[in-house]
Amino acid sequence: MSYLEYRVRTVPTGLRKILFLNWPLGLLLMAVASIGFLMLYSVAGGSMTPWVTPQIQRFVLGMVVMFAVAMVPIWFWRNVAGLAYGGSILLLLLVKFVGVTGMGAQRWIDIGFMRLQPSEVAKIALVMILAAYYDWLDLDKTSRPVWVAVPVALILLPTALVLTQPDLGTAILLIAGGGIMMFVAGVHWLYFAVVILMGIGVVVAVLASRGTEWQLIKDYQFRRIDTFLDPSSDPLGAGYNITQAKIALGSGGWSGRGFMQGTQSRLNFVPEKQTDFILSTLAEEFGFIGGMSLLALYTLIIFFCITSAMRNRDRFGAMLTLGIAATFFLFFAVNMAMVMGLMPVVGVPLPLVSYGGSAMLVLLGAFGLVQSAHVHRPRSKR
Repeated sequence: MSYLEYRVRTVPTGLRKILFLNWPLGLLLMAVASIGFLMLYSVAGGSMTPWVTPQIQRFVLGMVVMFAVAMVPIWFWRNVAGLAYGGSILLLLLVKFVGVTGMGAQRWIDIGFMRLQPSEVAKIALVMILAAYYDWLDLDKTSRPVWVAVPVALILLPTALVLTQPDLGTAILLIAGGGIMMFVAGVHWLYFAVVILMGIGVVVAVLASRGTEWQLIKDYQFRRIDTFLDPSSDPLGAGYNITQAKIALGSGGWSGRGFMQGTQSRLNFVPEKQTDFILSTLAEEFGFIGGMSLLALYTLIIFFCITSAMRNRDRFGAMLTLGIAATFFLFFAVNMAMVMGLMPVVGVPLPLVSYGGSAMLVLLGAFGLVQSAHVHRPRSKR
């Protein structure tokens, strides 16, 4: 037991929990969100409206949620993991009946002060249920087929519901996040080899289905694939978004054009500049240095999560922390790859930087779970 832990054992329980919080992680989240506020101020032309003020309000609310979740014992979150997963499934089903449609997709539920995207909730609920499942399951059963089938079913159910919205990007994130959880739990690598081969088969089937009666994905999703392979084939249509994003990325150079001096975003060439493509604005104004600085902050957040998980002797808490870290990594990795043209545009926001309500609140709530696992992890009684 460290000297700090020895001293704080004399502090009342409530204050002790506050001292045991992973404060570096919380400060890093604030730093990333501050970059987001700065960029939203820039893309709004030097105004706090319409994006900065709501984003700050949601972040403050999200931080309150994070600290509140952190104060709750981790055993409580283990016990409600099934309810969280079931609730997320019900929300995904509810979208089909009362969901709000936007840009050709029905993904949101209007709850008054914001639009809730149930698929965001499903990502975290899936991590919770898988962590609880592998905490319950004996280690020697992890790779037995019957016990592998259970988490596969848990992953595929929300994935199938999300695909019907349609939301291919989130579906991919659900599969990838669930797969990482299974890998961390110790499932044999041969299962993953089979899944990779099946994935290749699915890709071939999707491409072969184009223009047929049994076409597996929407026409606009095929156009995204075409754009990914050759953006110049339709520079004013399907390839416009990624072409302008690349121009903005390249024009920033080493140190950027300067704050609020980015021509691509200020002149509205960059589409969705406040959401999915906000990274292009950051790179244009602050250059390679600015982009790498944000990436360094993201990397540090992942590092502190992994460090906390490695020190946690509670299996549920450790797996929950790793699962949320993996989900967070997939968020920014996919967005950055998308903006740079390394993968098709799939509509994944840049975490804590892109404008959005439900994504930020759910993500900060998820980090509250990480904090809860950190605060309530088993410690030496010496």
